[in-house]
Amino acid sequence: MPTAIAVTSADLVLPPTDPQTPPAAVLPGPDARPLDTALTDVRQLLDHHGHLIVVCPDSAPPAAVQRLHAVRALLESDRIAIVRTALPPLGAAVLVRQLRQLSACDFSPGVLASAARLLTHYVYAGAVLGSVAKLDRVPVGLGSHLKGWLPGAHFAVLAGPTPQLVRLPGGGGGGRGGGARGGRGADGEQLAGPEFATDLVLARGQLQTDWPTATLAPRWRARAVQETALPESSARWWGTGRLVEFTAYLPDLPVLHQLVTSVRRETCHWCRMELLGDRCGFCAAPLTRGETAPPVLTAQAARTALGPAPR
Repeated sequence: MPTAIAVTSADLVLPPTDPQTPPAAVLPGPDARPLDTALTDVRQLLDHHGHLIVVCPDSAPPAAVQRLHAVRALLESDRIAIVRTALPPLGAAVLVRQLRQLSACDFSPGVLASAARLLTHYVYAGAVLGSVAKLDRVPVGLGSHLKGWLPGAHFAVLAGPTPQLVRLPGGGGGGRGGGARGGRGADGEQLAGPEFATDLVLARGQLQTDWPTATLAPRWRARAVQETALPESSARWWGTGRLVEFTAYLPDLPVLHQLVTSVRRETCHWCRMELLGDRCGFCAAPLTRGETAPPVLTAQAARTALGPAPR
């Protein structure tokens, strides 16, 4: 059976891309499920799948994180990996779906768990915001904070791979067409997009704007655009409910498989799991002194491995 993938909330589970994409288990926090039930659920997952990878956003409530560590400790299991991610909610949901896709392949649990760090570098997660006054997860300059109080001000924000904030002209395009001059901000700056072929998924909050579909998708050369429900935690993560969250990602399983297999594998000196990069996904042990891990693929290496985006 494939390695089980689990999440801490149901809004991190996107619809599958194909019938072969396995589902994800939901392990909610202590306010939704008692400890004995959580232990039973995880034990059944381990009995059925052998190993379990739980994707837990950095923004998850502390009680939910403590519950995961308590379950792993009480079961005394080294077959549970708790993978943290700093991606915003929609980006984290995309990462979870990519891991679900890869779990159906021939990758070992250790490679699959450490692949999350690699894949994060190829997830372009952002949002169009009606205000950045309460945004504290992306660097915001004083000028942007002040402009955020102006009526009708809109901002395009990229949380990763590289944080970036651009003020959109004309309110960011409240009507058709986006009014954003080919994707440029009010000062001529553009959001740095992927240099390889991607799809775009977006989730609408309370902000009325067509900028992601009318302007961003063409400039980023997105092959397809899908819409989904806004994750419940998105408004808290971005500091406002007036937003449209978007994420560009690699949708094709063969490309994801090629990306993961292109990275050299190591063996963890502590738990003997396979790993990618410089840290084990299960026990979090770093490579021992004297071992050298290849760097995470750069943009240039990605262009070589993935090929250029279609123009």
